Amino acid sequence: MAHSFALVTGASSGIGEAFARLLPRETDLLLTGRDEARLAALRDELGAPAVKHRRVEILAADLASESGRAALIERAASLPIDLLINNAGLGRFGALADNPAEAERAMVEVNVLAPLLLTRALLPGMLQRARAGGRRAGVIVLASTAGFAPLPYLTTYAATKAFDLFFAEGLAGELKREPIDVLALCPGATRTNFQERAGGLRLSRDRMASAEQVAREGLAMLGRKSVHVVGGGNRFYTAFTRFAPRGPLRDATRSYMRRMTKPRKA
Repeated sequence: MAHSFALVTGASSGIGEAFARLLPRETDLLLTGRDEARLAALRDELGAPAVKHRRVEILAADLASESGRAALIERAASLPIDLLINNAGLGRFGALADNPAEAERAMVEVNVLAPLLLTRALLPGMLQRARAGGRRAGVIVLASTAGFAPLPYLTTYAATKAFDLFFAEGLAGELKREPIDVLALCPGATRTNFQERAGGLRLSRDRMASAEQVAREGLAMLGRKSVHVVGGGNRFYTAFTRFAPRGPLRDATRSYMRRMTKPRKA
């Protein structure tokens, strides 16, 4: 499925960078993230002279701030975006009472407000162009397996990802008869720097999916499904959460998260 112009948030590293690299050369790009130097390097690589006629634009913006979201919406609204990849995300391990209030707020700003406001701002134009051009547009929302069940010690992050999951599913229902595809992409633990930035989760990176695998499956499943969970073990887990009693499920995840986030002994 070819798109002419894609916006990828959180594109300076991890899954967002993988999306940018995997999109076909025929797709122009608007890449955003907080690290301007990394964005510039990616722009120079993906928009190199060898890639004929490809347009690659960047915008350094902090989606945890109102000004950052407004700047991105203004830039994106001026472009013929027909693929929106809401990838940017923040996480923070630890008990809610122990985490800085600013960090908890930033999770909501980036994981909930940013995809909501960006999608709302761009959707009318995307629909109009898709109808007029006889093409299909697309929206990918990075949800997570964390959004399928309560996760004590990752409480706010899991709640924001539950929002992302249901937001994408609901939007897919609203747009079922329109020329636009919506996908909630739900990876589990992935080999990115998320774990370190979030405070450290004791997981073996060998068992994690790669960022490229997550992005590749997301692009492949857009237009085929409205929800895609990456990995067989993750699909089993998310299916189990739908039938498990909530109290025992919460207690089990609490015990697991306490073990996985407990600081290692010196």
